Amino acid sequence: MNFKNKTVVVTGGAQGIGKAISKMFLTKGAWVSSWDIDQGALMECKNEWRSFQFFLPFQCDVSNPENIKNTLGLLRQERQSIDILINNAGILDNKPIEELKPEEWDRVLNVNLKSIYLMVHFCLPYILPGSVIINMASTRAFMSESNTEAYSASKGGVISLTHSLAISLAPKKVRVNSISPGWIETRDWKKESQREKPILTTIDHQQHPAGRVGVPEDIAHACLFLSSSEASFITGANLIVDGGMTIKMIYAD
Repeated sequence: MNFKNKTVVVTGGAQGIGKAISKMFLTKGAWVSSWDIDQGALMECKNEWRSFQFFLPFQCDVSNPENIKNTLGLLRQERQSIDILINNAGILDNKPIEELKPEEWDRVLNVNLKSIYLMVHFCLPYILPGSVIINMASTRAFMSESNTEAYSASKGGVISLTHSLAISLAPKKVRVNSISPGWIETRDWKKESQREKPILTTIDHQQHPAGRVGVPEDIAHACLFLSSSEASFITGANLIVDGGMTIKMIYAD
C-alpha cells in the first residue's frame, strides 16, 4: 500500500495507538500530521522520527473548536487538502457513576465523541472526493466492565456517528468507517516518562481466540487497509479488531 504524497491527519497521534498509526503511514510515504494535546509527546515523536521528512506535529485540544481552527490553519500552510482523517483521540475516566462528576462525564464525551463532529465540521472543506475518514470506537461499545459508563457511551456514539456520516458524505465520495479495538497493549508506545515494559500472563494471551493480546500495530494495519483502494467498497462499517474476544462465549467453571 503506497500512500506517497497523501496527507494524513491523526488526532491523539503522539502516544499509544495514534503514535503507531502515525508511524505506519510515515513508513508508507505519507505526509502525516499528528495532533495531540501533549506537546512533550509530540516533540519526542519528532525527535524519534527525524528520518521522516514529512512529519507535521501540532499541539491541539480537539475538543476545543478554536484550537482546531488554529491548527488547521497551520496545517494548510504546508498542505492544501486532507486525504485521510483519523479521529483517534480518546480519554477515559472510570469511576463509580455516583462519583463521576458531570464535568468529568462531559470531558470524556467531548474528547471521544464531540471532537469527531468538530474535526469533520472544520476539516470537511479540505477533504476532497476519494478521501477517507476513520473514527476510533472500541469494543466497549458492545461489552463493559464496571464503572465505564462515560467511555462506553462515547464509543457507542462514535459508531452511530460513523454510519450517519457515511451516508451524509456519500455524495461527496468520502468513505467513513470506524475501528473498534479490543485489548491493545500500549505501554511501550507511551512517551518516555510513562513508558513501561508490558507484563502479560499466559492467561492474558490465551483468553484471545487469536492467541495473543493486541498491539498498536494491529490497529495501524487496519487503518492502512480501510484507507486504501482495496477497501473502496467499505463505508459505514465498524471493524472489530480484538483477537476474537467479543465473540467468545464464557461459562462459569
